[in-house]
Amino acid sequence: MPRDNLNELTAFLAVAREESFTRAAAKLGVSQSALSHTVRALEERLGVRLLTRTTRSVSPTEAGERLLRTVGPRLDEIETELIALSALREKPAGTIRISAGEHAADAVLWPAIAPLLPDYPDIKVEIIVDYGLTDIVAERFDAGVRLGEQVARDMIAVRIGPDMRMAVVGSPTYFATRPKPRTPQDLTTHNCINLRLPTYDGLYAWEFEKAGRELKVRVEGQLVFNTAALRMNAVLAGLGLAYLPEEQVTAHLANGRLVRVLADWCGPFPGYHLYYPSRRQATPAFSLLVEALRYRGKE
Repeated sequence: MPRDNLNELTAFLAVAREESFTRAAAKLGVSQSALSHTVRALEERLGVRLLTRTTRSVSPTEAGERLLRTVGPRLDEIETELIALSALREKPAGTIRISAGEHAADAVLWPAIAPLLPDYPDIKVEIIVDYGLTDIVAERFDAGVRLGEQVARDMIAVRIGPDMRMAVVGSPTYFATRPKPRTPQDLTTHNCINLRLPTYDGLYAWEFEKAGRELKVRVEGQLVFNTAALRMNAVLAGLGLAYLPEEQVTAHLANGRLVRVLADWCGPFPGYHLYYPSRRQATPAFSLLVEALRYRGKE
């Protein structure tokens, strides 16, 4: 491929992904006018319009979407390979971007990464907290962290945490005026603190299992949050029942600030896994991080 063609494709991909000539020019380190000229040259050579331009926005046309979808991942693979080659030196270096839920980032990623970074100052880690089951390839993440059953089959998955259990909890103040639920169905009469998931733009259904019987209960209440921290604050304040990871409420159960119910309906399930594309060429920095996160307890 002629060098000019590669430069034109790189310029187009930057504008299409950023949806802005200004941001793309800053990212590539070129002037906006030079970037616009390069993209127009590509459009003229191909004989099709790739971008729709207005005074306020830039978006790919149908042809542009097709080029973005087919050529983009291939150029990303080339870039990854070049990064891997440049990283073949004595000290691991580079930026690693990870998508993870709030609890996974706090309970698993941070404890492993914090002691690692002082010894490797050339490694940079970016953690994006997200409940939306992000497409890590499309969003250009190096890896994601999800529960075991949520990992796609075409990904390499590395276990980074033990099995987990959820816990339904409330404060003694809350239960002072309400009976404790004995079955998951009883939750429909309680004030429950909900979690909103962006993936389906809906509320998370609380999941239960007992003796092979699985139930999903859609609860209702006065409060809806999209973070675990706010749900914890609300349940401690006696404003409702919460459905949280067992590890997150253990201390509060021990000191009596929270009371657990329906424990026999909350069995273990596969814990957190780090996952990444099978075709990804691991850099020394990424391999180091994977080993730091790898769960070595009882599988």
